[in-house]
Formats: sequence, structure tokens, C-alpha cells
Amino acid sequence: MSDDHTHVQEFFTARAAAWDRRFPDDGPAYAAAVAELGLREGARVLDAGCGTGRALPPLRAAVGPSGTVLGADLTPAMLREAARAGRGRDGTLLLTDVSALPLRSGSLDAVFAAGLIAHLPHPAENLRELARVARPGGVLALFHPIGRAALAARQGRSITPDDLRAEPNLRPLLAGSGWRMTSYVDEDARFLALAVHAG
Repeated sequence: MSDDHTHVQEFFTARAAAWDRRFPDDGPAYAAAVAELGLREGARVLDAGCGTGRALPPLRAAVGPSGTVLGADLTPAMLREAARAGRGRDGTLLLTDVSALPLRSGSLDAVFAAGLIAHLPHPAENLRELARVARPGGVLALFHPIGRAALAARQGRSITPDDLRAEPNLRPLLAGSGWRMTSYVDEDARFLALAVHAG
């Protein structure tokens, strides 16, 4: 396992048990972001870096019983918390690295990624892997339940110009990784960038 992966696993393992208690009011923000994907009954969707699986219930509700919902995460402790919370009923939980997904090319209609991009060791390569598993015209949602400025304030830091989630950085990053950004919202109450697989 690379040092990047070890660092991510250590960070989230230490926080997994208390994760949902730390952010108890995020459910409506997740549901609203999932609604923006425009998923249809029977669609196939991946929650990339699913953590404790907070997006899985609204994803399941969006695609219905005939749809496919997958939750992929690198940290076993986070997936254990997802299972403990009963979210394994809403989607299949996969212990895997989003940089090498065990999925066929073009097999998904959408990818949902909450808080993921800040933890990607190689963002361009990793976003290309998400594009690989999405069908042409498939949708990507990069989401966070609070905006960049609010998150920076919570963490006691300032936003820097090299922030990957800043629109002038994110748009070309996505474009170079097989995605075309279609909308960008960065408000105190949420961050949501939507993109379409251009393949």
C-alpha cells in the first residue's frame, strides 16, 4: 500500500466511529445533491469514497429496487460503520481503491463523490478512472455538505489559490480527465460540481 493510502486510511480509521455523530445534520444536503444527478429508476451508480455510506439511502431511493448502488471506500473502518448503520441494505459495499475500481468500463450511469477530491493522491488519474467506469453521458457529482470557505473556517485555515475545488482549477482538471463540467455551486451550505462524461 502506498504512503498516500496509508495516510488516508489512518486519518479515516481514527474518525470512523464518531463520523456520523460529528455531522448529524448532513442528510438533507446529501439527498438534495443526489437529486441533482437526475437518476432514473434502474440506473447504476457508484458512491466513490462512500465513507459511512450517508449517500447510499438517497441513491437507492433515486434508482429504486431495480437499480444498482455501489459504495466504494479504501478504509475498512468506514465500511464497518456503514454496515453498522444498516446502509449495506441500500447498496453493495466494496473495500477498494477508487484509482483501480473492479468495474467494467462504461458500466455506470453516475458517480457520486462526497469530500473525495481532497483525498485523491493523483486527482487527474483518479478522475480518469471514474470516467472509465462511467458510460458516455454519465454524470459525476463532486459534493461537500459545506462550501469551501465554510470548510476552511471550520478547519482554521484560509482558502488558497491552488485549491483543487476552485472553479478555475477544477474545470480544466475535469476536462483533462474525460469530464465536462456542467454546473458549479460553492455556497456556505454546500459545494456541488456536476460534470458529464465526455467519452
